[in-house]
Amino acid sequence: MEKSVLNRFFCFLREQGLVESESEFSRDWLAKSECYLRSVRFKGVQPSASTVAVCASKLHYYAERMRERGTHSDLAAQFSELSEQCHQCIIAKQKQRG
Repeated sequence: MEKSVLNRFFCFLREQGLVESESEFSRDWLAKSECYLRSVRFKGVQPSASTVAVCASKLHYYAERMRERGTHSDLAAQFSELSEQCHQCIIAKQKQRG
């Protein structure tokens, strides 16, 4: 199964040193239980559209704050790109539903 957009984002945040674990990511970035990402992977399902939307919103929010402050412009651009990927994932889910 293809890595979910959330899993790719988790890996990105971990590489940047912004999260240490899936538990921290699930709790702080997805507003879910600490086992959410692990459960999704174990069950072999894709994350819910609402969870992806929460992630997209947070990514957009932090990208905008970095731009306003004029700091971390590369990271802000990456957050914006990841937010757009989340939105595309939501759109694709809706198209699959018919």
